[in-house]
Amino acid sequence: MTTPYRFDAHHKNYPAHAPALTSEEIAAQGWNVLADDLSYPLATLRRSALAHNLQWMQAYARRKGAWLAPHGKTTMSPELFAMQLEAGAWGLTLATVWQAQTGVAAGARRILIANQVLADADLDALDALLAATAGLQVCFLVDSVAQLGCIEDWRVRRSNGRGSARVFDVLLEMGFEGGRTGCRTLEQAQALALALHHSPAVALCGIECYEGQLGTCDSAHDVAAVAPLVERVQALLRWCDTQALIAGDVTLVSAGGSAIFDLVMPLLSGLDMHKPLQGVLRSGCYITHDQGHYRRYLQLVEQREGLASSLEPALEVWSLVQSVPEPGLALLTCGRRDISSDIEMPLPQRWAPRGARSAGAVPPQWKVTALNDQHAYLRFDPQGAVPALGDRVSLGLSHPCTTFDKWGWMVLVDDDWGVTGAVHTCFG
Repeated sequence: MTTPYRFDAHHKNYPAHAPALTSEEIAAQGWNVLADDLSYPLATLRRSALAHNLQWMQAYARRKGAWLAPHGKTTMSPELFAMQLEAGAWGLTLATVWQAQTGVAAGARRILIANQVLADADLDALDALLAATAGLQVCFLVDSVAQLGCIEDWRVRRSNGRGSARVFDVLLEMGFEGGRTGCRTLEQAQALALALHHSPAVALCGIECYEGQLGTCDSAHDVAAVAPLVERVQALLRWCDTQALIAGDVTLVSAGGSAIFDLVMPLLSGLDMHKPLQGVLRSGCYITHDQGHYRRYLQLVEQREGLASSLEPALEVWSLVQSVPEPGLALLTCGRRDISSDIEMPLPQRWAPRGARSAGAVPPQWKVTALNDQHAYLRFDPQGAVPALGDRVSLGLSHPCTTFDKWGWMVLVDDDWGVTGAVHTCFG
């Protein structure tokens, strides 16, 4: 049985007077964010929103006939991985072999590494992980004959050394011109599929693509931009099927980021082939969603799918007004070290005056216009509602991934900001 993780004062803004505690023990302390029981800034995860998002995405994938393997690089949190698996996720997606080890430790026995693996050290680590974990299935991506050559060279050297005869499960990655990784043309992908099929070092289990870079948050553009990628992957799947190049009982096909995942769903189900097709959706940011970037994309998904509602933002960072040095400017205790700023500035959400145990919406004119390492510049109309020293302001965000990697822990809260536990992260 896994020993419960213990949180302590080595975690940013954990109460200095408190002993090391497990998540359950933290829940019993009676702490509340708005009672100032913990220092600011403080990253919080609202339990009700997490529960809603877990159910919503699992139900969405089920309706579409796809398995869900959420991308764990978003949170790198064993507790959140466990929640996703308990909610029904087929497995987890990770970006590296090192990350995959965290997913396996959290209980996942099906892992997609949505990246190319080719370095000797990574192949050694994956070989050891597979050998040490009964029932573990791992697939990683291949997009070139040169990468396949690296894997085959490793296998020859290790067979002459420690005797490994490992055959790695792989997915062929289809890309697009100007995109990230992946074969650029159908002909290139067909040649690679033949090489993978005939290689003693790998078993070709299916096809993968990533559509997210094609999105612009303009529905007409995004639908037109993704369609050629979907058609090319479908053509490759049919060709591999007629050539009997796919190993195993089913053909895996995997796609789906967190922004325009609905546009690749035709890939993940309904394609008529000799060998059964199984789609795997990899969306990861759904578990916390956000108040900016993904909120805008999901509004378009709702329109295209005819949905009344979808995901709820669960993640916020609470900050303290530490200075009001001039009219119209307040400085908050939250900076680049604490919250995402790679897509846009943090988005003020809630305001709790000093001493208050409840929070209301911030005035719509309040904006964060700049960040330093430890400060946020909150601009406001000095003729309107004015934040005062000691007030608390919660900040929403765009792109949760780059907030998670700034925190070794985050507190779980109820809808009244009572602390009900905590999760930890493993970004190294």
